[in-house]
Amino acid sequence: MVKKDDGAKSRAHPETEVVHLGRAPFDNHGFVNPPVYRGSTVLFPTLERIRSREQPYTYGRRATPTTQALEKAISELEGGAMTILTSSGLAAVTTAFLAFVQAGDHVLITDSVYQPTRAFADRLLTRIGVEAQYYDPTIGAGISALIRPNTSVIFVESPGSQTFEMQDIPAIAEVARAHDIWLLADNTWASPLFCQPLKLGADVSIQAATKYIVGHADAMLGAVTVTSDAARYIDRAKEALGTCPGSEETFLGLRGLRTLDVRLARHQSSALDIAQWLAARPEVARVIHPALGSHPGHAIWKRDFSGSSGLFAVVLNAIDDTKLAAFLDGLKYFGMGYSWGGYESLVIPFDPTSYRTATRWQAEGPALRFHIGLENVDDLKADIADGFARMKSA
Repeated sequence: MVKKDDGAKSRAHPETEVVHLGRAPFDNHGFVNPPVYRGSTVLFPTLERIRSREQPYTYGRRATPTTQALEKAISELEGGAMTILTSSGLAAVTTAFLAFVQAGDHVLITDSVYQPTRAFADRLLTRIGVEAQYYDPTIGAGISALIRPNTSVIFVESPGSQTFEMQDIPAIAEVARAHDIWLLADNTWASPLFCQPLKLGADVSIQAATKYIVGHADAMLGAVTVTSDAARYIDRAKEALGTCPGSEETFLGLRGLRTLDVRLARHQSSALDIAQWLAARPEVARVIHPALGSHPGHAIWKRDFSGSSGLFAVVLNAIDDTKLAAFLDGLKYFGMGYSWGGYESLVIPFDPTSYRTATRWQAEGPALRFHIGLENVDDLKADIADGFARMKSA
């Protein structure tokens, strides 16, 4: 609990903040967790009050004490002026886009973007008269050559989804500022503990809170944190779109936040251990992990990030589907499923060839995205080693 005082505010370490932010136990009879407010209708005591709407809560969709607790905590961690919560990470992305575009606009999106974000741009933004152009994620300040008079948004995702390219956010931010363009950043991989895009020059930081903030693979949740200049735009979009999270999902986000630091530390150390071990395996052509010195964007990661998460990719040497199935189908501790960020280890095969337009994906063999969970590292290595043995004998 953070006790109230009237002195100057000082920032605690992040591992302390995730435990205490958004909590006010003595406003809730001493209970350490904020209560779950479930409701739509909020009553007004007088005619004057309902006309002025001057009270903290006016309608359940707009805000509750539960949603505000998590929004406040995430805003503090991200260093933003305000945060809104949404029903999923994709809803956070789409709400953020719609806050800043209008018919006739042009937007620039990294070619390594989360595939559902690309689908939204191609299928919905185009229908409302917004043109989406994809760019090489390693372009850096060279993005200035792609700016048009009607460019309204640049969207970055660093590292990139599945293929983990690092983006030079400060360089892109400088170009965006020079042209009065909004810079939106998907910060899901790092979480607010390992990267703060707003400090790097972005106007908007987006989280699929489903992943590390919830942390237990049991809720869908999104968050959009913005600077003071962007606040009125995102607030207006939230109201117009009617976006809001569920009460239980918000509570699960608050619960997950309390252990975010210790979970991320375990995800980070285990993933680095396994990534380095995989890099030495004869079955592996290359490992794609920004925190490894072999990664082309390692210098950017080291400059802008304070840690790495449990998600990375591996490219195997060329094998056929029979061998790949033998490897994947018999894994004991790695589930095959979408999403990530929970306590469990996951792996999925991927091939982004069909959904790249500005760059080409070239791989020596099948690509796998691993999420390293909280299991014992030796057990996970043994599981992978057994899979390689099955692959060899298939």
